Amino acid sequence: MLDCENKSGWVQFLEFIESRCSAAEYQNWIAPIQLIETATEEIVLEVPNVFVKEYLLDNFKDVLADFLPLRSNGDPAIQFQITASVRQAVSLPELEVKEEHFDLKLNALYTFENFIEGPSNQFVKSAAFGVAARPGKSYNPLFIHGGVGLGKTHLLHSIGHYIQEHHKKLKIQIITTESFINDIVDALRSKSIDKMKRFYRSLDILLIDDIQFLQNRLNFEEEFCNTFEALLNQNKQIVITSDKPPVQLKLSERMIARMEWGLVAHMTVPDLETRVAIIKHKSESRGLNIPNQIAFFIAEHIYNNVRQIEGAINRLSAHSRLMSTQLDVDVVEKILSEMFQGNAPNKKISVEEILKSVAAVFEVRISEIKGESRHKEIALARQVAMYLAKEMIDDSLMKIASSFGGKTHSTVLHAWKKISDQVQINELLRKQVQMVRRNIEN
Repeated sequence: MLDCENKSGWVQFLEFIESRCSAAEYQNWIAPIQLIETATEEIVLEVPNVFVKEYLLDNFKDVLADFLPLRSNGDPAIQFQITASVRQAVSLPELEVKEEHFDLKLNALYTFENFIEGPSNQFVKSAAFGVAARPGKSYNPLFIHGGVGLGKTHLLHSIGHYIQEHHKKLKIQIITTESFINDIVDALRSKSIDKMKRFYRSLDILLIDDIQFLQNRLNFEEEFCNTFEALLNQNKQIVITSDKPPVQLKLSERMIARMEWGLVAHMTVPDLETRVAIIKHKSESRGLNIPNQIAFFIAEHIYNNVRQIEGAINRLSAHSRLMSTQLDVDVVEKILSEMFQGNAPNKKISVEEILKSVAAVFEVRISEIKGESRHKEIALARQVAMYLAKEMIDDSLMKIASSFGGKTHSTVLHAWKKISDQVQINELLRKQVQMVRRNIEN
């Protein structure tokens, strides 16, 4: 029996929500919910799957409380029922369904040939190329992590292009995590979840971008993990990108362990010389000639990510084309002044400042850090100082190395890689490094 007051409350809730979310969001998540019973103390909603239930409660629990009766703990009094046809469809044996054709959407500009290699990304690029050359046999899974705009998606598409050209018979799919989630929702709504599972588990290569968007979505995570394991068990290649390493993601231990099975590769901010090379390459591809002096000038002011560099080149290209003017330092500074201000470092950091702060935190002498001692505490302090010098100073590795008593650039690179890995798993070391950073920046 439908209680008029509660039915009216649900209708009012729908009207309220429809006016405050996009049409697509409403159709995908709210419209499929059916009110099937109301009583004075609660209402019964029929939902097509558990994902819709969780979406409703995660996003609109407080709003529902304003329109519907409440339980003693203050939660909206709702009983959920899963659509019977969906429950039955999941338990039925798999039927032969003609496979749908999926277009592979690769960015034509994101190839290995267009990827500018430098010390910060050389290892990651080599790993990506190894996977593309021998899918399923090199590093599986390959997990690439790093900040925004550093080239993770570029490498993902590069792998796709290479495999498409050199391994034509292999079935490949590249997708964002958000699109994967939407695929699950659409499949549940159209009662074709088995068909979707068969498609993903029939792939030879799965390239998935931005896995961090799977955090706090347990049911979606479980389906991805099942797909992940099914592919790995068949020696199918998986490549994943993320803004954080696996251990820092809010995912299940099972999922984190699976992602750490293969190779975890860290992509960092490109150094000065690499940024100059990127500026030259991207400007030439747009028919814009930027002299070395100006390229260095831009690289010294924009260092956070490659996308910002692309944005700067686009601005300069448009200005040069529309105004027919020659680019010089003054013109560039005027055009890119907003970007420069957003990227300007607070102060110029020196190796000596880093050495002083590291020595204080690790309780060693600066002379010991610069020396040859292999004592455990001194060697660790030396590696931390080299790591921070590479992270915080835009000089070349060779110049940084010379500040450590004539060490080689390969020594600095080795130290940087070692500490980069250790701070992900060693909580004490991570806190010590953060303390050194704060001392330097303050």
